[in-house]
Amino acid sequence: MPILPKQRDIFPDDLLDEAGGLVGRKLADAAHWVAFYTLSRREKDLMRKLEAAGVPFYAPLVKRRLHSAGGRVRSSFVPLFPGYVFAPVDDDQRRAALATNTVARWLSIADERMLISDLRAIKRLIDTEKPLTPEARLEPGQPVRVRSGPMRGLEGTIVKRRGQERLLVAVRFLNQGVSIELEDVDLERL
Repeated sequence: MPILPKQRDIFPDDLLDEAGGLVGRKLADAAHWVAFYTLSRREKDLMRKLEAAGVPFYAPLVKRRLHSAGGRVRSSFVPLFPGYVFAPVDDDQRRAALATNTVARWLSIADERMLISDLRAIKRLIDTEKPLTPEARLEPGQPVRVRSGPMRGLEGTIVKRRGQERLLVAVRFLNQGVSIELEDVDLERL
């Protein structure tokens, strides 16, 4: 049982949907994707304040299981990318986010299409509910595409970690990503 229930990590729910979502529709011309870098452990606080103000955002949360000294297993939902909240905002919304006193700085996104593509891939991985492993730095490797199953069409890079071959899906802007263990039979070279 989680310590606290999972809070909303995407607002609105269809923000990253290709058809009909905020990204699928055209964002206001003045809106641009930014990465808010929060003060220490304030990601969820910023997300709650952005939602209350009606500002769209995405900050993926993943389930983490902790074993206590008494042998109990507890789970909590933690940010996949600690310190970062992504948002397509105009100048007024950006200023409103900065006024929450939860943001240390903000970073503009040079290639918004690449970021949106990466965030969609990350969301698809999280939606499979398989255990994910955060990867701090990207490693060079063979680019691949998943050819079958629920992640069909997803592209990433193969990395070796602790003797396991894993598919790495990256948010290139942050030079970070997540990996998932897959069978070689499910992958094809690009």
